[in-house]
Amino acid sequence: FIFLSTKTSARSIIYSTMTFAALVTHARGFTRSSTFLSNGVRSMSSTSGGAFRSTLQMKAESGQVEVVMVGCGAPNRGMGWYHAVQMIDKKCPTASLDFVIEPWFLGKGKTTPGGPEFAEWAAENPDIQFTTSLTDLPPPIQPRLALISGRTADNPHLLTESIKNGCKVIYLEKPGAPTVTELESMKAEAAAADVKVLMGYNKNVCKYVKKARDFAAGLPGSSVTFVSNNAYENTAASLGECFERNAEGMLKNMAIHELALLVSFYDVSVDNIESVTADKEFSSLQTLTGPSGTEWTDFDKIKFSITTKTGTTVSVQADRCGGTDSFAFVLDDIGAEVFRYYMPDEEDKAHVAELEAKYPTAMPYFFTQDPDYITVKERVAKTCLDGSEAEGVATIDIAVETLKVAEYLTPILQEQLK
Repeated sequence: FIFLSTKTSARSIIYSTMTFAALVTHARGFTRSSTFLSNGVRSMSSTSGGAFRSTLQMKAESGQVEVVMVGCGAPNRGMGWYHAVQMIDKKCPTASLDFVIEPWFLGKGKTTPGGPEFAEWAAENPDIQFTTSLTDLPPPIQPRLALISGRTADNPHLLTESIKNGCKVIYLEKPGAPTVTELESMKAEAAAADVKVLMGYNKNVCKYVKKARDFAAGLPGSSVTFVSNNAYENTAASLGECFERNAEGMLKNMAIHELALLVSFYDVSVDNIESVTADKEFSSLQTLTGPSGTEWTDFDKIKFSITTKTGTTVSVQADRCGGTDSFAFVLDDIGAEVFRYYMPDEEDKAHVAELEAKYPTAMPYFFTQDPDYITVKERVAKTCLDGSEAEGVATIDIAVETLKVAEYLTPILQEQLK
């Protein structure tokens, strides 16, 4: 018996007549059954014999990699969801989104906030297989890329499962792991399995970063400040939810992108830091209660400068409630601002407006960074497909040093703000 879908796509093949032997050959010995969870989302599970009961679909085509989204999150809020949307919209031609692993919204969280919205979104995408575990995946046909965008605390075991289930390259969202020790262990595990791990530090490829770096390079004695803003409401409830959901803290979460820039381009490392100075007038450290009732202490905004032992000074400014723009500015040798470049720039603002209209309830920062998310995913997918270098994309080595810097800076800056 074969379940025939009433929906087709350019990549779907509906087999109305095919012998069981041909089906087994097509699936390379793996059989799958399609079931419907109580929330209406089609789920995939492995079987041990018996007939196929799911629509057989062409997966990644020649010249594409099959992408496994691990940890999708809620529509309009989850970073994984936005990555998925870009691939569904074919913004990354080398990446074919074939599987979504979402244990929470397909499991205990299906009736929690975001669960019904996830079920509705999943039902709108019948060509994607949704399931709760990487162990449900069939063997890869095309090169397989895991895009891990779940909770940071889950990343170590998700990387292990991704490797076990045929992923050749792993795209790991920041910061990669809760601690340096765990991230170093993940790096060693991937190296032993000959699996490449690249990081979702999209600001490494941003236009505004390159322009500021290039300008400063031509001005001796200058320094750069990288500014990151989010658009959370400046209320205890909103920031408390933010602190709890991003429990690793500001420097391991929102501002980790800027720290990756410092590590990648300014020779910043724990061993090379000469001094760190917080801007006390700008910065704010709060203890707030999250939705669970637990108290969390974190920066809602922070600004600091680092001077290295090799003589470089570079600064970071991050504000949870600062708006939607990120930018960089350059000071000359007497401290006067001589250059500033925004993301989005005038050229990109029309594109941002289109995305705002299309996804009016989504997180605003998705739109300002939209082109950079695409660039990083496409370069990582190309690496998975043909082994080419992912130009400008941060490696797990950069991530390890970045996380070391975040762990080093956090207590120093907290102490300076007491």
